[in-house]
Amino acid sequence: MALPKTLKAFNLFGDGNDWMGEVESLTLPELSRKMEEYRGAGMLGPVEIDMGGQLLVFEWTVAGYIREIFTDFGGSIHDARLLRFTGSYESDETGEVQAIEVVMRGRHKTIGMDEMSAGEFSKISVTTTCTYYKLTINGEEVIEIDQPGMVYRVFGKDMYAERRKALGL
Repeated sequence: MALPKTLKAFNLFGDGNDWMGEVESLTLPELSRKMEEYRGAGMLGPVEIDMGGQLLVFEWTVAGYIREIFTDFGGSIHDARLLRFTGSYESDETGEVQAIEVVMRGRHKTIGMDEMSAGEFSKISVTTTCTYYKLTINGEEVIEIDQPGMVYRVFGKDMYAERRKALGL
């Protein structure tokens, strides 16, 4: 019998501020590639050509009010905000705990203010577009993406090293 490892606890830090208990939910960026279908003469069928990475979008919801969310909103720097998700995944079979960490840099695209009523929880929903993303599991780097720096590593393998070399970078 196998049971999935379950997220038992998580936290979000913003620019070093600890928001434990204040972030209600979040959706980490989807890792996706832009693919273009191509079928040339003599090919039996089409293949998809990898054209690079897609926009990394992080969506998260705060219960209540966090002042720091508004810092630099509308600023011109693409990676002004540092966000760090930490999660504790646990196996109900073995009790083993896995530490998950995602470090992201970007800027807030939207800050949605929920309906506010006295005596009721209000929420703020934030969409952050990220130009940097690094996933680590139990201290091992799994994925690192630095969009403007042209860095794309998977389990330590630098997938763009030859491209940067060809460009003289």
